[in-house]
Amino acid sequence: MAATIERRLLVNYRIDPRVAQEMLPRGLRPQLVRGNALAGVCLIRLGGFRPQWFSPKIGHRSESAAHRIAVEWDGPGGVRTGVYIPRRHSASRLAQLAGGRVFPGVHEHAVVTSVESSTHLNVKVEAADIYVDVDVDVVPPERFQSGMFTDLTAASEFFRKDAVGWSPTRDGRLEALRLDTDAWRVEPGVATRVESSFFDVLPVEAAELDHVLIMRGVPVVWSSPVEVDPDQHATMRTTK
Repeated sequence: MAATIERRLLVNYRIDPRVAQEMLPRGLRPQLVRGNALAGVCLIRLGGFRPQWFSPKIGHRSESAAHRIAVEWDGPGGVRTGVYIPRRHSASRLAQLAGGRVFPGVHEHAVVTSVESSTHLNVKVEAADIYVDVDVDVVPPERFQSGMFTDLTAASEFFRKDAVGWSPTRDGRLEALRLDTDAWRVEPGVATRVESSFFDVLPVEAAELDHVLIMRGVPVVWSSPVEVDPDQHATMRTTK
């Protein structure tokens, strides 16, 4: 499958590794950066979503949200890194119907609204079990601030390498999907307000907003990963 990321807002938290581990299925463990786990929510608008050989002109457009935890696991060739995505929500009826059936990733229904300009973003996600409301000011790269990464380049490289995402199937097992692009680029933002029912319920000392990143106009392709061992994870069930 292929699409263009019209807008992707990554809202990232520093998480207590013990709390992060409790969110993960067996076989996965948190990636640590300066002693912290990293988790967040990806607020994404896709355009031209389609089979890769189709013209972008007939592709589907959608707004979705995915909660993510940076993870690592032991693969046949050594330690691998990626993300675990416990929850996906979408305003797209197609994504809700096809996710977990036609392509990996079960998507629950949500209402997603966004107001954005070149200097400001507000994205709100409302679902039966999730509420997210994020206000972000887009600022020049020299304003990037993070307690986990020394600069924008370090943060960008961390997320770029984690191309493989694991999601629970409808029967509780795991399936993987790989995202690739030859046009990776991010810019920083400064969050003026973040509300998340996923993270706000955690103890104050267990989760702290660290930084936000923004992507715009990036073509991407999804495929089944070849560098992981699917047999190893075929029967892995979530602990939740």
